[in-house]
Amino acid sequence: MEDLKLKLSALPTEPGCYLMKDRHGIVIYVGKAKNLRNRVKSYFSGAHDEKTMRLVAEITDFDFIVTSSEVESLLLELNLIKKHYPRYNILLKDDKSYPFIKITKEEHPRLIVTRTVKPKTGTYFGPYPNAYSAHETKKLLDRIYPLRKCNTMPDKLCLYYHIGQCLGPCVYGVTQAQYKEMIDGITRFLNGDTKQIVGELKEKMQKASEDLEFEKAKEYRDLIGHIDATMDKQKMMSKDMTARDCFGFSMSKGWMAISVLLVRNGNLIEKKAEMFPIQDDVQEEFYRYIAQFYDLKSNLLPKEVHITGGLDREIIDDYLPVDVVQPKRGQKKEMVELANKNAEIALKNKFEIIEKDEARTIGAIESLGGILNIETPIRIEAFDNSNIQGVDPVSVMVSFIDGKPSKKDYRKYKIRTVEGPDDYASMAEAVRRRYTRVLKEHLPLPDLIIVDGGIGHMNTVKSVLMDELSLDIPVAGLAKNEKHKTAELLYGDAAEIVPMKKNSQEFYLLQRIQDEVHRFAISFHRNTRSKTSVTSVLDGIEGVGPRRKQKLLSHFGSIRRMKEKDVGSFTEIGIPAPIAERILEKLRS
Repeated sequence: MEDLKLKLSALPTEPGCYLMKDRHGIVIYVGKAKNLRNRVKSYFSGAHDEKTMRLVAEITDFDFIVTSSEVESLLLELNLIKKHYPRYNILLKDDKSYPFIKITKEEHPRLIVTRTVKPKTGTYFGPYPNAYSAHETKKLLDRIYPLRKCNTMPDKLCLYYHIGQCLGPCVYGVTQAQYKEMIDGITRFLNGDTKQIVGELKEKMQKASEDLEFEKAKEYRDLIGHIDATMDKQKMMSKDMTARDCFGFSMSKGWMAISVLLVRNGNLIEKKAEMFPIQDDVQEEFYRYIAQFYDLKSNLLPKEVHITGGLDREIIDDYLPVDVVQPKRGQKKEMVELANKNAEIALKNKFEIIEKDEARTIGAIESLGGILNIETPIRIEAFDNSNIQGVDPVSVMVSFIDGKPSKKDYRKYKIRTVEGPDDYASMAEAVRRRYTRVLKEHLPLPDLIIVDGGIGHMNTVKSVLMDELSLDIPVAGLAKNEKHKTAELLYGDAAEIVPMKKNSQEFYLLQRIQDEVHRFAISFHRNTRSKTSVTSVLDGIEGVGPRRKQKLLSHFGSIRRMKEKDVGSFTEIGIPAPIAERILEKLRS
């Protein structure tokens, strides 16, 4: 703490970014500031909410980078967050981009849904933040406008032609005038003008009814109903066709919700809300969200961004290459107020779920740390073995961070040095291999290791950690009852039972960890056993190498089905008759 105070006193007063680190040297939070000294000092003085206190309790060091302006610090902060993925930062931007409906620029155009925008290859409509809506709209247009559906032109008519959703350009000539008429209709529809389409469908429905073609008349009626249903979802209209995004926010109990209303072609096409804990000034969190919301390389940014009053419009305006507006009256102001209301509703509806989730994760690990008298075990790693009478022995490790499984950190170990059913030696090998690599690659160490077993397993793991690797990490064991369910937590040199309520969140967390590591071990062992059993059956047959094994299994599907076939079934796929006879003889013996 003295080192921290010294670094705090030497901080500059310029704008910039700061990186908070935990005891493992891992960046856990990235922020920006107008005045680095004042902002970073504020974490270590005064009162904070529970979430900020939890962050501060983990900080053991920090770094900083000075920038020439606040806008530059915002850009730097985004890059640092993407680089380090800190636990206490919430990345609000999806890896996926929004989908668009595209009319391709081809001799025989197609209507497709795509997330990749290449402006010179066609006309785009959207974006559609709801991918389901984009695909449903395309399906409706496919039924009205029979454009080509095939990626590559076939040499014969396909099903789409026979159900009336394609004009069959692969066989019949389709003029550019016909395509233009369909493309104009699709364009009008996607721009919100459906009156002409509905009118044409009503005429066709009336004519089909007069011709006693009631099934066709019903189809036209259903299409009109689908169009009405689609347009009913877009009743929020604006007076102009300007593409704009309207941002609103709400705060409560240390949390912030930001709602975005996306208006395209005069229609409200989507409402989206995100919620996250506040780690910084409210306005800073809002600016950061907007900056992360957009991909500046895209040529599909809105023309305007509307925000509520009381915010510094110029900060956003300097960053975004679009007009930033704070509407004062009329429908535009109502849209921003609606965005604020959506954010407020999002907070209200999700608070109960958030509180329950925190109790079963963060609250559980804090309670567990208190019970064991250790630091809060943010990272827990658990080990389990699996084998059948020593055959194909495996070990696995699962990782829980902040009380939740971190599957990217799971590890599998095929036991190499143990012969026979020796559970202790198998676990020792897995632990040795795991933490030798952790030390070699400077990976984060766990705060608690849990083994599926009793004092023997615990002592085995401690021996590897202390005697071989010189690591002092708390080790606990989980004992099961006669029903093979989590029963007791064991801890200490004598593996004493730790008193714990069976209905507590920390006990439920231990159950989840033990169930998960057991599931992972069993699954890995089954996969390993199935591979080795298949290999052993076909192994040693003269003329059957790896490629031929793969060919046999791909064709027949299983050893059982292979065994039921005759020599002719093998020769049909290019297996010589003598080799087929040897295979069948081996399998049937």
